[in-house]
Amino acid sequence: MTAVIDVAAALARMVEQLQPALKNNPLMIGIHTGGVWVAEHLHQKLGLKEALGTLDISFYRDDFTRVGMNPQVRTSHLPVNVEDRHLILVDDVLHTGRTIRAALNEIFDYGRPASVMLACLVERGGRELPIEPQVVGEHAKLAKNQHVKLLGPGKLELRIQEGNG
Repeated sequence: MTAVIDVAAALARMVEQLQPALKNNPLMIGIHTGGVWVAEHLHQKLGLKEALGTLDISFYRDDFTRVGMNPQVRTSHLPVNVEDRHLILVDDVLHTGRTIRAALNEIFDYGRPASVMLACLVERGGRELPIEPQVVGEHAKLAKNQHVKLLGPGKLELRIQEGNG
């Protein structure tokens, strides 16, 4: 089975869902690698004035010893102090919840935010941790052997496909 997700429609739904959060002047943070392009799009569409933050969670992953080091380690960049700030944490696909747990650990190393809202382009089943998004572009019911893949760096299209990865 191969299905295509309408990313433009999913992003539009996310923008609409995020509108009420703007009253708190939130700082938006995208998770490398997949969440940053989603966050860049949302940041621009929402007209946020503060610079976009980015997180690389490579050293915060709990499966570091099993999968090895991420070969593309990037720097994290938070343009302002997160202490007592409302944050919007953005990722592309929420699956087990382990990426989000790692991101939260890193954020709390920078300070204690007032709140963290999780926004994900695609939410799928298979959660291993009690983490749920407040903003979702698309819900996908997938089997364990199905994966959501970005087709290419310049293409706003995702495919659900069978296989190992």
